[in-house]
Amino acid sequence: MQATEALIKLLGETALLLWGVRTIGESLRRAMGGDLRRWLTLSLRDRGRAFAAGLVVTALLQSSTATAFMIASLSNMASIELAPALAVMLGANVGTTLIVQALSVETTLVVPLLLIMGVAGAGLARRATVREGFTALLGLGLMLLSLHLMRETLKPLEDSQTLRLMLASLTRDTIMNMGLAALFAWIAHSSVAAVLFVMSLAGAQLIAPEAALAMVLGANLGAAINPLTAAGADRGKRRIAAGNLAMRLAGSAMVAPALPALAAFFSHWSAASARLAADFHLAFNLALALVFIAFLPALARLLERLLPDAPASQDDGAPRYLDRAALASPAVALSNAARETLRMSDIVDQMLRGAREAFARDDRERVRAIRRMDDDLDQLYRAIQLYLGEIDQHGVTREERGRIAQIVALTINLEHVGDIIDSNLMQIAADRIENNMALAPADLRLVDEMHDRLIADLQLAMAVFMQGDAQAARRLIEQKEQFRDIERAATRAHVDHMRSGKLEQVRASSLLLDVTRDLKRIEAHLAATAHGLLEDRGQLRTSRLAP
Repeated sequence: MQATEALIKLLGETALLLWGVRTIGESLRRAMGGDLRRWLTLSLRDRGRAFAAGLVVTALLQSSTATAFMIASLSNMASIELAPALAVMLGANVGTTLIVQALSVETTLVVPLLLIMGVAGAGLARRATVREGFTALLGLGLMLLSLHLMRETLKPLEDSQTLRLMLASLTRDTIMNMGLAALFAWIAHSSVAAVLFVMSLAGAQLIAPEAALAMVLGANLGAAINPLTAAGADRGKRRIAAGNLAMRLAGSAMVAPALPALAAFFSHWSAASARLAADFHLAFNLALALVFIAFLPALARLLERLLPDAPASQDDGAPRYLDRAALASPAVALSNAARETLRMSDIVDQMLRGAREAFARDDRERVRAIRRMDDDLDQLYRAIQLYLGEIDQHGVTREERGRIAQIVALTINLEHVGDIIDSNLMQIAADRIENNMALAPADLRLVDEMHDRLIADLQLAMAVFMQGDAQAARRLIEQKEQFRDIERAATRAHVDHMRSGKLEQVRASSLLLDVTRDLKRIEAHLAATAHGLLEDRGQLRTSRLAP
C-alpha cells in the first residue's frame, strides 16, 4: 500500500513539475517571444554568437525544445545558414544544463516567496508583460515545490528493499535506462523535467549512479525528438532538428561504453547523489559543444545533401509563412500572418495589372489567368483566417488584439477586391471580347489611368498596414473622393450618349460606366485600410452628413 501511495504522489508531483516548466516557458514566450526571436535572428551571423544566443534564450524560456521551435520557424528565411542554426541548438543544450544546475540548489525557503509574489503580482499587474513575468515566477515556485515534494515522497522509500529490487531490474540495462528517460523527455517536451526527475531518484539512492547517467543521456535524446516530429515535411526545419538529434546520438554513442568509469568519476566528484546527474548533464553538453562546433559547416553540407530542398511549389495560393509552431507566441504568429497578407496584396497587384491589359487586348487566356489568381487569393485568405483563429489568446495584449483586427479587416478587403476583379471586371472583359467591342482611345486611357491609380493606392494601403503611415492614409481617402468625381463624370457622359440615340455609343459608355463603378468599389475597399488609423488620430469625421 505504501508503494502504491508513493507512486500516486510521485505522478502528481511530476505533473506539477511539468506544469511549472510549461508555465515558465509560455509566460516568457508571451512576454518576450517577439524580442527574443528578433535578437536570435540578428545573432545568426557566426557560430560563436549563435551559440551564445541559443544558451541565453533557452535559459530564459526554460526549454531547449522551445528554442528549437523558434529557430525552426526562422528556417524559411534565405539569410539564415544551417551551421549557425545548429550552433544555436548546441547553445540551447548547454542552456538546459544551467537551468538544472540552478534548480538543483536547495531553496526551500524561497518557494513560498515565489508563490506569493507570483500569485499577487499576476493578479494585480495591469500590463500584460509584467503579468506574464509574475506568472513565470509562479511557475518557478511550482517547479521548486514539486522537487521538494518529490524528495519528501522518496525519502521513506530509501529503505524499501522491494522497490530497490524492482528499480534495479528495470534499470539494469543501459539501453533500457536511456529508452525510459527518452520516452519521459519526449512526452514532457522537456529534458529539464526529465533530468530533474532522474535527480530525485538518484538523490533518494533508488537508482545506481551508472543508471542515472544513462538516463541523463536518454533525456537529452528524447528532448531532441520533439522538434523533428514537429518539423513535418519542411526540409529546413527537418535539417536543424535532425542535425541536433544526430549530434546527441553521436555523443551518446561515444559516451555510453564509458558510463561505468564516468559513474565512478562523478560519484567521487559530486558531493551529493542528486548532483551527480546534474553535473554529468552539464559536462556532456559542454563536451558536445566543444567537439561539434568546429565541424558544423561539414555537418550542414551533409544534411543539405541528405535532405535537399523540395522543388518550389507551383501553388501560389499555398501559405509559406504560417508556422504552426509560432502559434503559442502571438507576436511571432502575427508577424507571420502579416507576411502572408503581403502575399495577398502581391496577387491583387498582379490581378489589377492583368485587368488593365484585358481591356486593351483581345486575350481570352489572360482573362482566364486572372480568374485563376482569384482562386489563389481565396486559398490564402482562408489559410490566414484559420491561422489567426488558432493563435493562443491567453495573454494576448491589447495592441496584439488590435493587430489581429487589422489583419482580418485587410484580408477581407483584399479578398473582396479579388472577387470584384474576377466576377465583375473579367466578366465585362470577356463579354467585350465575345461581342467584339472596343473602347474609344479616350475611354481606354481613362481605364488605364484608373487602374494605375488603384495599383498606386494598393501600395499606399500596404504602407498604412505595415508602417502606420498617416500621410499615406490621408492620400487614400483623397483618392476615394477623386474616384467619386470620375464616376459622376462617366454617368453624365452616359446620359448624354443615351440622349443622342446612337446605340454603339450607348453600349460603349455603358461598358465604361460599369468598369468605373467596379474600380470605384475596389478603391473603397483599399481606402478602408486608412479608416482605423485616421479615426484613432482624430483626422476622420464619423459621418459625411451635414449637421
